[in-house]
Amino acid sequence: MKRIIVIVSLLIALTTVGTLGFHFITGTDWLDSIYQTIISLTTVGSREPVDLDDSGKIFIVTYLVLGLGIFTYSAFQLGQWIVSAQLRSLFVRRRMEKSIQKLQNHYIVCGLGRMGRTICEYLAKRRKPFVVIENDEDRLKEVCERFDWLYIQGDATDDAVLVEAGINQAQSLASVVSSDGDNVYVVLSARLLADNLQIIVRASDEKAAQKMERAGANRVISPFSTGAVKMARFMISPNIEDFLEIADEHGNELELTEFVITESNPYIGKELQQTDMRSKGVMVIGIRRSDGERLMPPSGSARIRLGDSLFTFGTKDAIGSVVEETGDGVDTD
Repeated sequence: MKRIIVIVSLLIALTTVGTLGFHFITGTDWLDSIYQTIISLTTVGSREPVDLDDSGKIFIVTYLVLGLGIFTYSAFQLGQWIVSAQLRSLFVRRRMEKSIQKLQNHYIVCGLGRMGRTICEYLAKRRKPFVVIENDEDRLKEVCERFDWLYIQGDATDDAVLVEAGINQAQSLASVVSSDGDNVYVVLSARLLADNLQIIVRASDEKAAQKMERAGANRVISPFSTGAVKMARFMISPNIEDFLEIADEHGNELELTEFVITESNPYIGKELQQTDMRSKGVMVIGIRRSDGERLMPPSGSARIRLGDSLFTFGTKDAIGSVVEETGDGVDTD
């Protein structure tokens, strides 16, 4: 940008000097002086001024030599800037495509409005890999390039765009595009492409929510209903909400996390009381067996099995230590 400002300033200064020189030295009017300056700089031709004395000739020769040099330099620099910007953009785009292709068990966020940006900030804060799909190029440059988020410019209802975002390797997809109709289409396209994908979508009303569920969404969120529920919680249990807010302010954010027990998990076969999660500050508040059985709350003698989902509660650091040890953290809230 600085280079463009310098080039424009040089061209304006060159035109001004030429106009003033032709006007005062040759005695032509302002319009003719500007005209003579422009055709001299662009080398498209020249109209010989009348009554041109020696000083006028010297000025024109000097101006043409210097002016043509500066004009050529400015044109070269401008062309170089345009080409380098295009190459830089192409290089960044190619590098981003390679990064997206390498992703596994990542998240896809369709739409970068207020809700989409909040989701992305939440994922970025927890260092979760994700890709943004958004049609608005200006919004992508303003937000994603600023925070170095991976993104794809395109229509989230397009199957090719979803495939480019790695939907077949993704863990979950959130659709928060502008309209309920587009959200339904995104859900339908995503479900046809990936049977096991976790799909969360925003709906503005109950009728749209029903259609999204039928299209294949796992969870449908209505900002109005969830906001109303939170307000009701404030009314009934204000101290609990205050406690959570105080924890957030001190950087000791509390999280509710789901752990799916895989084959490599060291807790398999152990009773809950035999694990080190409590000593790390993580509380297990529920277990869901692979067959659907639920233990709420689980006893200390409950044995952890392969495929179990452990719902835990603790600080961000405590949760992080368990995730690092087991590698089975799935989702947080």
